[in-house]
Amino acid sequence: MFLNQNCFKMHEIAERLQRLSASQTLAMAQKSRELKASGIDVINLCIGEPDFNTPDHIKEAAKKAIDDNFSFYSPVQGYDDLIQAVCAKLKRENNLNYKPENICVSNGAKQCIANVILSLVNYDDEVIIPTPYWVSYIELVKLARGINVLVEAGIDQDFKVTPEQIEKAITPRTKLFLFSSPSNPTGAAYTKEELKAIAEVFARHEQVLIISDEIYEHINFNGAHESIAQFDFIKDRVILINGVSKGYAMTGWRIGYVAAPLWIIKALIKLQGQYTSGPSSIAQKASVAALNTDYSLLKGMRDKFHERRDLVVKLMNEIPGLRCNVPDGAFYVFPEASHYFHKTNGTSMIKNDDDLAMYLLNKAHVAVMGGTAFGAPGYIRLSYATSEENLIEAMKRIKSALSLLR
Repeated sequence: MFLNQNCFKMHEIAERLQRLSASQTLAMAQKSRELKASGIDVINLCIGEPDFNTPDHIKEAAKKAIDDNFSFYSPVQGYDDLIQAVCAKLKRENNLNYKPENICVSNGAKQCIANVILSLVNYDDEVIIPTPYWVSYIELVKLARGINVLVEAGIDQDFKVTPEQIEKAITPRTKLFLFSSPSNPTGAAYTKEELKAIAEVFARHEQVLIISDEIYEHINFNGAHESIAQFDFIKDRVILINGVSKGYAMTGWRIGYVAAPLWIIKALIKLQGQYTSGPSSIAQKASVAALNTDYSLLKGMRDKFHERRDLVVKLMNEIPGLRCNVPDGAFYVFPEASHYFHKTNGTSMIKNDDDLAMYLLNKAHVAVMGGTAFGAPGYIRLSYATSEENLIEAMKRIKSALSLLR
C-alpha cells in the first residue's frame, strides 16, 4: 500500500523563524575562518570583540567560585551580590539610582534586549530604530511580530538622528525607541545635550518606551559616558541595557543586565524563567569582581582602542574614494564606500557593499562587513579590535585592492 504524500503537509520550520535573517556578521566570520583554514592569511576585521584577555582578578574570582561550589542553579533574576554590584556601579559611574528590584541579569546583553522586546512588543506595534543599527535589533522586532520603523542618519550627521526625525516617526502605534550609544556599527555617541533634546520629544509621547543599549559605555573617547536614563522626567520609561562583554573583555562569559521599572523587570523574570532560567553561576561571580573594579584600573584597554581608532581613521582617509568620520567610541569605523560601486578589476564587478566586502575578502584577504547588514547600503564596517600591526597591514591590503578597480 502506498501513502498519498499529498495527505501530509511538508515539514518546515516555524513561520516566526522564516521571517528572520541569519546573522551576516557571523556568516562573514565563518567565511574568513574557512579561508584561513585553507592556509590563506586572512585579517578578520568583521567581529566586534575585544582582543584583550579577561583581567586576572576577574578570572581568579571565577576560579574561587568553582572551588566554593557555586555549581548549582542560580536565581532567575541573578545572584544578589551581582545585582548589588550593578546598582553600585550605576550609582558610582553614572549617578543613577536603581534598587535591586529594578535589575535583571541575563545571558549577555543580546538576551536582555530580546527579553525586553518579547515582553513588550505586540503584533504590529511599531519600534523606531535609527539606522545604521546593530544587526539583531530589527530581527528581534520581527520575532515579536512588531514593525520596524527605520530613521536614517548618515555620515553627514555623524550617524546620529535628530529630535525632529524622531518626532516625525512617532505614531499612535509606536511602542519602543531602540538605540545604542556608543553605537555598533558606527561608534557614534550622543552628547548630554543631544540626549536631553531627544528625551524632551519622548516627554510629549508618554506611550513610548526607550531601550538604551549602553554595552559600549566604557569604550568612549569623548569623556564621561552619557545615559538617557539621567533625565528624571522620562527615567520611568527608560530600559537600560548593559553588561560586561566589551568594557571588561568578557564576551564569552555571557553576562548582561537590564535596569528598568519594576513592572518590566517582573515581565523579564517571568519570560526568562521559562526558557533559560538564571545565567551561569561562575560567570556571575566573575562579573561581581568586574563591576566592583574601579574602572580607572582598566582604562588601558580603552586608551589602546583610542590609539587604534586614530591610526585607522588616518590610514582610511589616505585611501581615495572612502569617506570616514571620526567615531566617538566602540571599536568600529564605518566609511562610505559607494565610490567603488559599478567598478571592476576585470574579473569582479562591484555592484554594492556586499560585493565590495566579498571582493576585499577574496582579493585583499581582509574580512569586513557590508553596510546593508546594518541598514546602511553604501558603507562598510571595520572593527579595529586587533593589533596595530594587523591594522596597518589590513589598510595596506585594502588600499592596494581598491586601486585595481576601474
